Amino acid sequence: MESSTTPGGRTRREATRQKLYEAAVTLIAEQGFSATTVDEIAERAGVAKGTVYYNFASKSVLFEELLRHGVGLLTASLREAAERTAREGGGKVDALDAMVRAGLVFIERYPSFTQLYVAELWRTNRAWQSTLMVVRQEAVSVVEGVLREGIENGEFSDEIDVPLTASALVGMVLVAALDWQAFQSERSLDDVHSALSRLLQGRASGRR
Repeated sequence: MESSTTPGGRTRREATRQKLYEAAVTLIAEQGFSATTVDEIAERAGVAKGTVYYNFASKSVLFEELLRHGVGLLTASLREAAERTAREGGGKVDALDAMVRAGLVFIERYPSFTQLYVAELWRTNRAWQSTLMVVRQEAVSVVEGVLREGIENGEFSDEIDVPLTASALVGMVLVAALDWQAFQSERSLDDVHSALSRLLQGRASGRR
């Protein structure tokens, strides 16, 4: 933001960008990136086409920023869950469990974004691939930090492969949540969290 922008102006611009993010993610989830036009995004967001280009140089830039924005929200929710657990005196397994729930809450709130994010992870020909890898690592790094702290305090085995385990935990939540949304939507968030929590608790503690 430019320093000359007023607080009210920043708020209005952020609100406009949020409308554009929501419109873009819904349309792209419905019909794909290539088939979605800037005109459609503007119409869905209830703004003029010029407003889209005022905020984003192109549809690709809008989508790239959408990825940054969405994964940034997920990363913040994971970090807050870990920090809240620490404030409450919980251990690192408790922190991981809280992060699992935070991830499920995020995915329940933003199912279309999550579907797009997971789909884009498997594509290699996108202009925003490098950005996607950076923001993905930001989310995974939060989990890596909790695992490393658990190793340092003796709660976890030092034989844990931290990068791979962190990626596996994030992947578990993403895949399980998408399966829940698509095929087991009758189950509650608490039910799904309980199932993943039992898996996590057993693996982390070494119980069979």
